[in-house]
Amino acid sequence: MAFKSLLSVAGADHSDRDVRTAASLCAEVGTFVRPDFVASASHYVASAAKRRHLRVAYTTRARHSLEKRYSQIERFSQDMANLEKTSREIHKLLRATWRCYDVDTEHCDKAGVGDAVRQRALCTDLTIIGPALLNDTRLGPLVINGSLLDTGKPVLVVPEGAEPTLSPRRVLVGWDSRVEASRSVREALDLLAGAEEVRVALVDPEATCTGNGAEPGADIAAYLTRHGARVLVDRLPSAGKPVTTVLAQHAIDTSANMIVMGAYGSRRMRERLCGGVTRWIVGKPPLPLFLAR
Repeated sequence: MAFKSLLSVAGADHSDRDVRTAASLCAEVGTFVRPDFVASASHYVASAAKRRHLRVAYTTRARHSLEKRYSQIERFSQDMANLEKTSREIHKLLRATWRCYDVDTEHCDKAGVGDAVRQRALCTDLTIIGPALLNDTRLGPLVINGSLLDTGKPVLVVPEGAEPTLSPRRVLVGWDSRVEASRSVREALDLLAGAEEVRVALVDPEATCTGNGAEPGADIAAYLTRHGARVLVDRLPSAGKPVTTVLAQHAIDTSANMIVMGAYGSRRMRERLCGGVTRWIVGKPPLPLFLAR
């Protein structure tokens, strides 16, 4: 599908680099960008509570409660001021790009971040997870869960050092005949059809009458070819290494500009994503990672 609307989410204390990344992608494909700035109050509440524990023992419960509440209100006021300031700066930045855009702000507690992002992601084609958000261990996992696991919409993860693009020349597809892998291919179909080369990589595939079929990779290669993609199938041995390590090395070996793969929806995978996609990326090539489930 063509991407006509992109969502970029950032914390109020983030720089504008992630929005600039999204804006550059919009300029590349001529589409709409929607930056969304979220301030999570829970972090500040926790910090305030921690500071209160340093007070002397004779502090009364009532005084403690009032001071804690006052600190929360003060922090909230500062958050709102930061959000308004950031919003004005991003409006100015995007006006200069002559792109269609809409800027939203949201102040919510930790439990509300995922739902706030989910509501916006449901009405956009693709969410961009830039380096600043990816490295934010407090906000990043909540945004990934809200935009990817709770919507069925794809995300594009752009790690530090990666060259963001929605027009990759060479793409590596991690394929294992699962629904999530099929979904990622379908969501990335326009990217794959426009690429000069698509490598469908299978790690330790088994030829069966079900699953991968008698010739692993042949079915998905035929599907992509019908849509105009130029496809090669690579069947790779793991040699005892993790699948992600094998795919990452193959991406280097084939000079890929992007990796497309499924994000698996089990509770275990959700917990992995909650720890940050960063763990997958550490030690891997700095390539955009297109995920869907």
